[in-house]
Amino acid sequence: MDKPQEQRKPKAPRATRWLAVDAWIDSTLYESGFKARETWESITIFFRRFRVSGWRRGLVELGSEGFTLGTVGAIIMVALAMPAFEETSKDWRSQGDYAVTFLDRYGNEIGQRGIIQRDSVPVDELPDHVIKAVLATEDRRFFEHFGIDFIGLARAMSENVRANSVVQGGSTITQQLAKNLFLTNERSMERKIKEAYLALWLEWNLSKKEILQLYLDRAYMGGGTFGIAAAADFYFDKGVKEVNLAEAAMLAGLFKAPGNYAPHINLPAARGRANVVLTNMVESGFMTEGQVLSARLHPATSVDRGSRDSPDYFLDWAFEEVKKIAPRDGPHALVARTTIDLNLQEAAEEALEFNLRQHGQAYRVSEGALVLLENNGAVRAIVGGSDYGKSQFNRATKAQRQTGSSFKTYVYTAAMEAGFTPESVISDAPINWGGWSPRNYGRGYAGRVTLSSALIRSLNTVPVRLAKDHLGIPAIVEETKAMGVESELNGHKTMVLGTSGMTVMDQATGYLTLSSGGFVGMRHGITQLLTHSGNVVYDFTRDAPEPRRTVSEQAMRSMNSILVQVPETGTARRAALEGIRAAGKTGTTQAYRDAWFVGFTGNYTAAVWLGNDDYTSTRNMTGGSVPAMVWQRLMTNAHSNVELKPIPGIENPFPDAPSEDAVASAEQSEDGADGAEELPTVLSARTTRLLLDLSRAFQDAPAIQAPGTPETLSSL
Repeated sequence: MDKPQEQRKPKAPRATRWLAVDAWIDSTLYESGFKARETWESITIFFRRFRVSGWRRGLVELGSEGFTLGTVGAIIMVALAMPAFEETSKDWRSQGDYAVTFLDRYGNEIGQRGIIQRDSVPVDELPDHVIKAVLATEDRRFFEHFGIDFIGLARAMSENVRANSVVQGGSTITQQLAKNLFLTNERSMERKIKEAYLALWLEWNLSKKEILQLYLDRAYMGGGTFGIAAAADFYFDKGVKEVNLAEAAMLAGLFKAPGNYAPHINLPAARGRANVVLTNMVESGFMTEGQVLSARLHPATSVDRGSRDSPDYFLDWAFEEVKKIAPRDGPHALVARTTIDLNLQEAAEEALEFNLRQHGQAYRVSEGALVLLENNGAVRAIVGGSDYGKSQFNRATKAQRQTGSSFKTYVYTAAMEAGFTPESVISDAPINWGGWSPRNYGRGYAGRVTLSSALIRSLNTVPVRLAKDHLGIPAIVEETKAMGVESELNGHKTMVLGTSGMTVMDQATGYLTLSSGGFVGMRHGITQLLTHSGNVVYDFTRDAPEPRRTVSEQAMRSMNSILVQVPETGTARRAALEGIRAAGKTGTTQAYRDAWFVGFTGNYTAAVWLGNDDYTSTRNMTGGSVPAMVWQRLMTNAHSNVELKPIPGIENPFPDAPSEDAVASAEQSEDGADGAEELPTVLSARTTRLLLDLSRAFQDAPAIQAPGTPETLSSL
């Protein structure tokens, strides 16, 4: 008998299963939404207890908006301050632990840099009147605030409004230390925000005594000295522990503006400032009028140090060079023989100061910098600004400023290396490069022109066409670096017209390659480093790499044959030297923010920049105006009583007489439109020196005695 077949349960249809899943999802979503609404209603009912109306609601809304805006502002301020905080990760306490005494090219001592431990006196060992003089003048509430003194700031603002001028500053000692350690003297809101945050950071990480110690040791005190102990030794020839109240007041007065109140330069101003310090001590309650009376009646007198200023911008740069070349495992107390020539340094400072004084207001320009190199590579002068006492920021070696048309020299050098010649013809016509359409200064076009004519007239479309169609940006960057430029180039196509920032030192170094015959690696500021016992630890002729050719002789000759025509018939006619052949190139940036002239003779190479620290525009100042005049005044002085050398590759060592057609065409080019402008008539450097010598001769001449009388004419 067969087994009955097992009965099987029928399977549920597939559609039924999907319906069940759908029903579960719907019910779950409904329940979740219902519970969410219940929860939200409970929260709403709870917060209704805190609801306000009427005038209270207005206060709440105002507070809410204020909190929102405050949060956004705090985020922005923190974002601005973040780059500054990166500086705190470095070894900011150390100054490189080198102690260097510097000598000029003739062996005369010119200054010191670095921390010399015997000059740093602990705060606890300083006389009480020294500390009181500093605090009364710089930060009366130093031991009461947390880095930012809002009460002192309000008091300073009140005094300034009352006097209708800036008579008091609101920065605390901590803020000033933050600026000295981490920042520059740039006047901007960004720097002030960074300064405030860094002041808070210093207060959090250091004690008040440590902050005051660093401030007294690091502040610039004039005369090339840093720190109050070094200043006491320099000005009074005594240790800071031995200074009296009158001397302490004079030292405390230097923190504000050492260039204006240095007693070896301007003793009356220093005494006037010291009297203000004594008044501050009385007003702050640190001393009584009776205690300071003797110091008022018997003001301090500094020792005679002569009136020649210390070449501080050069010393700052040379100190950094020492740290690069000194043996790491060798002694750190060194004597450095440098290349500076103090006569040329003084001439460089005078050339810049004279032209800023004569033309600064008319052109709305306040700052300048220059570097002078001998064509053997020796750095003879550095001027990093108009006043080291006011700003120690070295614009000659640290400021990255757009170069304008002075960069075209590097573009044309790359073209000469690529096989072009001064007579090669390129079209000066409208050009478009990826949406960028540069135009010439005069808005016109010259058609087909030679490279020589294009550079002399500073046409813009020609170097752009060279870069776009023949050279390429990488080749130009490579050539510029090969000529010794260390500044980081942006590599953008607009770079060919000078939109990339460079330092004045780099400009001088780059043009030195052409003035030296095509060689790089010659620039130097230190000839020897010695120990105090006389052992030579570095010698430039022995230890420095050999100069190497980076510009071919053919390219160098071609470039120099063009550049010598720029001061003669081109955009730099104000740089022309009487009887001396010169070469160079002007540069003017967008909106007249920067103006350059970089040029050379057979003896010297110099780069000059003028502009404003805040990047505001000048009043139509071009490279062919004031910069060219600064260069001309300096070079006229530098070539006095020296053997003239020819420019490499130039057969005729004397300037050619410019033709009228060449001058007329140059006036339509960049900087040329400014060339015809009449400027105030000024005396030449030679005439100025002659008049000064005559004045001294009359002053030093003995009195003339009248015949037959015992009196002299000077007593009549």
